[in-house]
Amino acid sequence: MSNVVVLDNGGGLIKAGYGGERDPSTTIPNCLYRPLSSKKFLHPTPTTEEDLTSAAVRRPIDRGYLINPDLQRDIWNHLFSNLLHINPSNSSLLLTEPLFSLPSIERATDELVFEDFGFNSLFISDPPKLVHLYEASRRPYGLVSKAQCSLVVDCGFSFTHAAPVFQNFTLNYGVKRIDLGGKALTNFLKELVSYRSVSVMDESFIMDDVKEKLCFVSLDVARDLKIARRRGNDNFFRCTYVLPDGVTHTKGFVKDPDEASKYLTVDDGAYLGTKKDMDRTEIMDRKKVDLTKNEFDLTNERFLVPEMIFHPADLGMNQAGLAECIVRAVNSCHPLLHPLLYQSIILTGGSTLFPRFAERLEMELRPLVPDDYQVKITTQEDPILGVWRGGSLLASSPDFEAMCVTKAEYEELGSARCRRRFFH
Repeated sequence: MSNVVVLDNGGGLIKAGYGGERDPSTTIPNCLYRPLSSKKFLHPTPTTEEDLTSAAVRRPIDRGYLINPDLQRDIWNHLFSNLLHINPSNSSLLLTEPLFSLPSIERATDELVFEDFGFNSLFISDPPKLVHLYEASRRPYGLVSKAQCSLVVDCGFSFTHAAPVFQNFTLNYGVKRIDLGGKALTNFLKELVSYRSVSVMDESFIMDDVKEKLCFVSLDVARDLKIARRRGNDNFFRCTYVLPDGVTHTKGFVKDPDEASKYLTVDDGAYLGTKKDMDRTEIMDRKKVDLTKNEFDLTNERFLVPEMIFHPADLGMNQAGLAECIVRAVNSCHPLLHPLLYQSIILTGGSTLFPRFAERLEMELRPLVPDDYQVKITTQEDPILGVWRGGSLLASSPDFEAMCVTKAEYEELGSARCRRRFFH
């Protein structure tokens, strides 16, 4: 077993394991939670079966950056001692850190690694670099590997980055960011459901599950909004989510999985009906929401939530959508790189897992890109683990130890001098 611990320390999930392996040993939420049945905050486990209804959550990372090192120390201590069973003083650490991290946060991270845990050596990397490395190694004869150039679009928990990578270095001057990630999308879904049916503002874990199981990206929003207004069987988007009751089931679930996947038939040319049919169905099926049942219906929320990534202005954010963000990132780079970057767009991060995400992005991107350039979008085989796998690959390379900063160097030179080694 490798003595290099690879730690992808995300705002939503921590992926941790050993260098050289294909998959991380453990993936846990980067938080502590307190269920209603407990008086103290608990550590989540990879298979938490507890009732998480209205659980309070504490996170060490807010808006992508480390704000509570003491809480992060507590979570890492549980991770290293109880889940990975490692001795840090005999191990090296490869750690991911978000782009444009502040020097004070970098110092706090270095103190955690060297002073609190006593790791032997440390290497810090930004996520886009590791995604590029992994994709280049998977397809050694592909464009990403031959040109050593790609545009990594990372839609994570806290925000979305479009980052050009050239020869395994992220071009910081070309990176563009949207302050919108999985957490903001979940919060928006909470607001929509709370306004229309039952209050779910405290149900972070449950609404994350609803978002992951039921939301999808619309290819024609105007048409889908019309379909979502119908009642009865003509509404291809309505589906019911059953909330946990704490007695028979402690986790929420989709009432009818077949009903949830019915939206796929819309683009297959299914019968969309006429205005007359819609009116008739509406009269037959008009009914009020039954608040005594422990469930709620979703209709247009299913595609309006992921829509925010493409049009943040709909949420009141004065920011460009993802397609425009990508174009601006490419235009910040040398003109000779433009055609290569458009042909090697790599999607990573949990928020790219919405069905039809890549298809919609290409539809939005194509009109903004010059006609003589090809647009090719690749989604990673597992967008959540892509960064970790790149780190595992780097940690198993023969040059890795020479790239690290040792504990002795940190004690002699300090955090700022050591950081220059990583070309931030």
